[in-house]
Formats: sequence, C-alpha cells, structure tokens
Amino acid sequence: MSVHPFPTPEHTDVLIIGAGLSGIGAAYYLQRDQPGKSFVILESRAASGGTWDLFRYPGIRSDSDLHTFGYEFKPWVHDKAIADGGDILAYLRQTAAENGIDRKIRYQRKVVSAAWSSEDARWTVQVQHTDTGETHTMVCKWLFSAAGYYRYDQGFTPRFDGIENFQGQVIHPQHWPENLNYRGKRVVVIGSGATAVTLIPSMAKEAQHVTMLQRTPTYVMSLPSRDPIANLARKLMSPAKAYAFARRKNIGLQRGIWRFCQKYPNAARRIIRYVNKVSLPKNYPVDVHFNPPYSPWEQRLCAVPDGDLFKSIKAGKASVVTDHIDTFTAGGIRLKSGQELPADIIVTATGLNLQLFGGIALTVDGEPVDLSQKVAFKGMMLSDVPNFAFIVGYTNSSWTLKVGLLCEHFCRMLAHMDQHGYAVVRPRLPSPDMPTRPLLDFGAGYVQRALSQLPRQGTSGPWVMAMDPNHDAQVLRHGPVADPCLVFDTASRPHHPVAAPKQVAVSA
Repeated sequence: MSVHPFPTPEHTDVLIIGAGLSGIGAAYYLQRDQPGKSFVILESRAASGGTWDLFRYPGIRSDSDLHTFGYEFKPWVHDKAIADGGDILAYLRQTAAENGIDRKIRYQRKVVSAAWSSEDARWTVQVQHTDTGETHTMVCKWLFSAAGYYRYDQGFTPRFDGIENFQGQVIHPQHWPENLNYRGKRVVVIGSGATAVTLIPSMAKEAQHVTMLQRTPTYVMSLPSRDPIANLARKLMSPAKAYAFARRKNIGLQRGIWRFCQKYPNAARRIIRYVNKVSLPKNYPVDVHFNPPYSPWEQRLCAVPDGDLFKSIKAGKASVVTDHIDTFTAGGIRLKSGQELPADIIVTATGLNLQLFGGIALTVDGEPVDLSQKVAFKGMMLSDVPNFAFIVGYTNSSWTLKVGLLCEHFCRMLAHMDQHGYAVVRPRLPSPDMPTRPLLDFGAGYVQRALSQLPRQGTSGPWVMAMDPNHDAQVLRHGPVADPCLVFDTASRPHHPVAAPKQVAVSA
C-alpha cells in the first residue's frame, strides 16, 4: 500500500462519513443552519445512496411510508407511499444535486482510523482510496458518522451443514448478481424478515415456485402502497403543505400503532392474525406460519404493500414452510422433519452484520476507544469521546425521522459553541456506577448478535436512546443544548477518562 504524497493534511470543520440517507441529510442541515462551516462527505463506495444503491435484489422497496421516510424539507410527490428502491435512490440523489451536496462527496474513500488529539483539539483521519489502495490524511474539528449500523461488504449467513453439496446457486440478498435468471426456477428463500417478504412476491412473478423457509414466524401486515389521503391532499394544497400534513398524520398513525401494540399486545396479536387469516387461502394454517411466539413490535413488524405476499400464496406461486434445516443436499434442503425442499436457487435472507461507524478504529489521546464501554448521550454522542457525533435512526418507526431532529440539534450545538467560544465538547457520565442497558431494545437476531460490541444506553435523562420522535422533538429540537453531563472547553486540555460505566441489568 503506497502513501499518497499530500504535502499537508486537508482540513475541514465537519467530516461526514457516508453519502447515504443520513449523510446527505446531515450535509443539508449543516448548509442550512451552519453555512459558515466547511464539510466534506467521504463515501467508501463508488456511488451515493447507501443502502438504496447497495441492495439490488428484486422488489427492493421501503417498509416505511415515504412521507415519514423522506426528508422533512423535501416533499415526496410520487403516488406510491411504499416506494420502490429505484425511486428512493433517485429522490436521494436529486436532494444531493439540488442542494449542491453532490459536489462535496468524495467517492471510494474509506475512513480507516480517526485519532483525537486534545492538544490540537482536532481529529486526524486516515483515509484509504478503495480503488487504488493509497492512503491520505485529513484533519477535522468534528467527526460525524452517518455510516449506518451494518457492514456494507458482508451480510450474515449462518453455517449450514452440507452447503457445499448443493448443485444450484446460493445467494445473499446483499450481494445480488446482476441479471440473475430465475425464470421457471424453484427458489427457496431462507428467512422471514423484511428482505424475505419483499423478495418472495417479486420473484414469484417469474419463478416456477418460491418457498419461504423460516424457523420462526414474523408478524406481517398488509399496507396500501398508496396513501389516498396524502394523494388527495396534494390535489388540494401545495406540495409542501400536503407533504407536511401527510407527514404529521403518518407519524401519529405509526406512534399510535406502536403504542397500541406495547399496551395491548394480545389484542394486537388477535387483530394481526385476523387480517392475515382473511388475506390467506381458506383453512390456511395461520398459527403455524404467521403467529410468532413473541409480542408485536418486540421485533420490527414487516409490511407488505397491497398484501402482495398473501396474494402470491393464494395464487399458488409461493408457499411458507416453518421448520429447521437439517442439511443442504445436491438438489435442495432437507429439513429436520424429514421433508425435502427442491431448489435451483437458494437465497439466504438471513440478516445483516452490525458494524457501527463503518468499522473505524477510534482513539482519544492515544487510547483506543472501546465502544462496548461507552454510553450514548442523546442518541448522538459517546461518553468521553470529544467532538464526535453519529446517527442511528429509529428501529420502530421511519429511520429518517431521527435524522432531521438529530442534525438540527447538532447544528444548534455548533452555534452554542461558537457563541460561547468553545472548541471542544464531550459527554461525561454523572457517575462510573450509572446503570446501563443495551443500546437497542430490539429483538432482531442481527441486533442481538452484536449487542456486546455496541455502546450502552442509560436508564433516564439524556443517556436514553429514545425511539419516539415526539420525545426527541422536545429534547433535540426545543430542549437546551447545555447539559450538566456535557463538558465544554474553550481550549483543549488533556483527556482523563473516567472508569468504564457499570453494566447493570435493567429491564427494557
């Protein structure tokens, strides 16, 4: 690996990592609210769009409505609220182009490490050119991770016995081959999450048959792909007013459904089961395939637009099998029950590998940052890590609702620091014995596998990783920036870390 001969490191006020939904949003708010600050976006891939450019599997779409999944400042004007991936990608790139953000993106630039110096009050960042392998150094006052929370280069596939014996193709949705021909083929999709329920009805249009093989059922609900109230509002109002109206309506609807599921889980289960039953063939074993052992919203509820999954099952083009895999065979999969599923193509829709901040190695004054020993402050900073911010969106609502609120607060923090002459800010735990709990109260397997490597959250106050946009609006948009747990410095000083937080088991 050669070193690119930059004479002096390039400096910027804010270095944004990732040119996806979060990174483009962060850049917009910086330009709007802090126009005097310089920023650069580094994107490790060759194109913008993040998730929406990476995933190319059939039927890729949102599972949230675009009136809440879209940016607050840019109306979604398409008729379909549950939108196709291509339309979402075009929306993101149009946002970047309209605001000149695309000119601030450096592609094929992967951040390898970032070192904070209290003496210099800045981050020194090592950047690798993914196309050439060369590296160069950048310097910034603030490091802002908009890199999401999973690995872009690697999906999760469990170890399957006998997989080497299978004579067909095995594909992970994160690495979908271009121009894959599945017309007339027998397809088995392993998994029951959002990716699986998206793939199956789309592939069923051309495949001979598609089987969803699951160990455990998932809650699946049909939603209309078009929002008739939002579309009517757009005819009666300006696009901006109609979008704001639809956004408020859908935020309220999302929160209402989530709260109902939390407060009345048994009633929610019965309602979901009834809707599933009337959507499926007569005498279909709903309780075998669509009745999970957990309560609604302990894991993310999967939305299927216009009931497309149920329609594929009714038409005989798709089926669901709930069982455990014994082994792969030359011609398919043998299950623990003894049943054999013939397959020409097997899709392992088995989840993601979590990786915060793009896997960057962080150090503070020469000391490596152990993420598992840090606690998230207001869901956007880490204890004892100076001038570092990150975005992790909502797991129980539209991801982007968090992006706008968090970026507004970040810009307010920059303004506060400028007003008072501060150069550095770091969250500080009130006590090393402060009780903590996992960062994400979410039962999905990909989250549970990674919890031990993730930062923690507290049990109250600014240390809670809130998952409620109404709460965050009060704290992030309207609440004060100054906080007893934030340490501001006019000039930098040596960093003296406190002891790691005590991890106390606390119920969610």
